[in-house]
Amino acid sequence: MANRKADTPAGSTSDTFGGRLGPAQREEAWRRLGSETFDVVVIGGGVVGVGTALDAATRGLRVALVEARDLASGTSSRSSKLFHGGLRYLEQLEFGLVREALRERELMLTRLAPHLVKPVSFLYPLSHRLWERPYTAAGLFLYDSMGGARSVPGQKHLTRAGALRMVPALRRDALVGGIRYFDAQADDARHTMTVARTAAHYGAVVRTSTQVVGMVRESDRVSGVRVRDVEDGRETEVRANVVINCTGVWTDELQRLAGSRGRFRVRASKGVHIVVPRDRIVSESGIILRTEKSVLFVIPWRNHWIVGTTDTDWNLDLAHPSATEADIDYLLEHVNSVLATPLTKDDIEGVYAGLRPLLAGESEETSKLSREHAVARVAPGLVAIAGGKYTTYRVMAADAVDAAAVDVPGRLQPSITDKVPLLGADGYHALVNQAEWLGAQHGLHPYRVRHLLDRYGSLVHEVLAVADGRPDLLRPLPAAPDYLRVEVVYAASHEGALHLEDVLARRTRTSIEYPHRGVDCAADVADLMGDVLGWDAAARDREIKVYQARVEAERDSQTQPDDQAADARRSAAPEARPEIIEPVS
Repeated sequence: MANRKADTPAGSTSDTFGGRLGPAQREEAWRRLGSETFDVVVIGGGVVGVGTALDAATRGLRVALVEARDLASGTSSRSSKLFHGGLRYLEQLEFGLVREALRERELMLTRLAPHLVKPVSFLYPLSHRLWERPYTAAGLFLYDSMGGARSVPGQKHLTRAGALRMVPALRRDALVGGIRYFDAQADDARHTMTVARTAAHYGAVVRTSTQVVGMVRESDRVSGVRVRDVEDGRETEVRANVVINCTGVWTDELQRLAGSRGRFRVRASKGVHIVVPRDRIVSESGIILRTEKSVLFVIPWRNHWIVGTTDTDWNLDLAHPSATEADIDYLLEHVNSVLATPLTKDDIEGVYAGLRPLLAGESEETSKLSREHAVARVAPGLVAIAGGKYTTYRVMAADAVDAAAVDVPGRLQPSITDKVPLLGADGYHALVNQAEWLGAQHGLHPYRVRHLLDRYGSLVHEVLAVADGRPDLLRPLPAAPDYLRVEVVYAASHEGALHLEDVLARRTRTSIEYPHRGVDCAADVADLMGDVLGWDAAARDREIKVYQARVEAERDSQTQPDDQAADARRSAAPEARPEIIEPVS
């Protein structure tokens, strides 16, 4: 829209807050939600929602985003953590989807988020002598020629001996050769949170723990939402020209709340991953394996490997999908079929389960589950978007805002997010070259500085400034030494973390990277967060008990034989957000 001026102009918060999401910004956001009229209200703090908020804000629109729990608390923190074209979609002849995803991967690696998105190598073991190499090579040639080899190396063919040198962990009889190719990976929760902060930097009002409990209507059109602060139970109405539903697996639930029939349905498919120590699989590369249903990835993840994923229908609690013993056995069985030294359950450090929002047809007979996305104006003033994959979130966001144009007064400017680096991207490469100097300034090992740079990029100065005058904050967390104490404080003061689980499961990945799953450092983290968020002793103790109950329930669910039993055990844990309503419809 041309030359539109907001009550608080888009981009103005960059002068005051720089995309900061802390306690002061949270209270200011509540005031603004109840007092201003927005062009767009986005529901959902997953990657598509925050991407939509960023797209709309950078087009000059007045934007608010509300999320019932935490940023990336659903699907967007529980993915395979890959930015990839989707090699297996070539077999399904989904060339457009692959080309689109590879373009997005290229943008992330080179321009938009080089601090967060990194190349990652995979070995594809060949097990058939005659047909498999040319068949796979042809697919990878298409992958490379569609844009896959612009910012990462192209495919490399290996003999069996060469493949075993690269991945000594493989059984010799499990392959006759191999092909190495590259994709990209990112910490999905951190990336999503950074997109949200970038949207806030460009003027969007971003507020978590803010649940939509009703739609505001004027005649036949949706004119806003009624929201509830799930920390204290306050409610207010948020006025907007258009509401965009970006709630993923909750799409149908929000649709029922709106009282109108949707144009598509969403089916939840559960994907489970396990995390094991790096030394359990001796390899210089990730691995991709064919299964009878799909593919299995062994993905390098810092000092660990992520092994996944499964693909099964899920019709139970959408907020807390549970991994079962059968899911874990499935992953171990398939990865052990090629490993010389099998993994055992004792090797597992972490387990997580997420739900893919797959598009479904109107009936089981005609249903064609898809990773493509759909967007529709389901009622005047209400747009919904669902489906797709993490890698293409930016394209989905642009399509959602385009679909909302009919409800926004004035002319809508085209999307420009392909030219908008995320916070921390600008200056990142220079800082990598200066890691030793930066470390010397703060008394940190260059390895530690590089770790910080790959989490915060050029915002590292802002992170380290939090520790000015407090050198104790530059010490590692005792039970989670991959992370510094200052990162916990920064998560609460700048990144919107409100509860222990926000820090232990998403701002850091302690809940899946350590066998104690965050329990052993919960008290230390509570002390650090409480100083920022004003917790008294009772609030601190409640946070620790709720987090311990969460971990205990998850461990218990992972010993159950089926989804129903696992869901019953996981759902028994209390919610960190005391006033949340589930379900809302």
